[in-house]
Amino acid sequence: MTATGKPRATKQTATKPAAHAVPTSAQDSFNEICSVRIELRHTKPLIWREIEVPTSISLKVLHDIVQIAMGWFDCHLWEFTIDHRTYGLPMDEDWGAAPRTEALKVRLRDVLKPRKTTIDYLYDMGDSWEHRLTITNIRQGEPDVSYPRYIAGAWAAPPEDCGGIPGFYDALAARDDPTHPEHAEITEWLDGYDPREIEELPLKIALGRIANRRNAARKRLIKTCA
Repeated sequence: MTATGKPRATKQTATKPAAHAVPTSAQDSFNEICSVRIELRHTKPLIWREIEVPTSISLKVLHDIVQIAMGWFDCHLWEFTIDHRTYGLPMDEDWGAAPRTEALKVRLRDVLKPRKTTIDYLYDMGDSWEHRLTITNIRQGEPDVSYPRYIAGAWAAPPEDCGGIPGFYDALAARDDPTHPEHAEITEWLDGYDPREIEELPLKIALGRIANRRNAARKRLIKTCA
């Protein structure tokens, strides 16, 4: 009370944020996902996949996901190009290729634009498998779903070391033409390859291994934030 008997004014202070506010933000960042459409360029009909991917992964893990989704064996050089900047293997592992930023040290969310991001991905500098990644719909993932997650796709990727897009279609033409001089050899080499079929089971199992590692990391994060 003041000397006049009126109640003394009290100073309002800002309420301190709850202790879990910052960790919750970290969890939200960890659980953020996006839709990635992977297209193998210059193919007709178009060979494509759609994967839901955490934005917190490194570009190296994004490379692993593309390899799994397309059925590649990860036995050749590769690189991403984003806004005229390249990302790939460390300099001591790229056999003298042009300088690039190490993909392991850059997270996907760090190169994303608000609505849509386009990334070029090149695999095998000899056969030159050119991919276009279109990334959209950045959002929070569903709490009971493991990511990365395969959504859809069409057509099998070509066999490795078949000579790029021209060699791929030449091989299919030779196999489908019994009069072609290399018909028997190409048919044996393709060994039952069917361009219409995607081997989804091994794809989902391999993506599941990445998801399991992330689930373990998420549990550690939740425990830390508790």
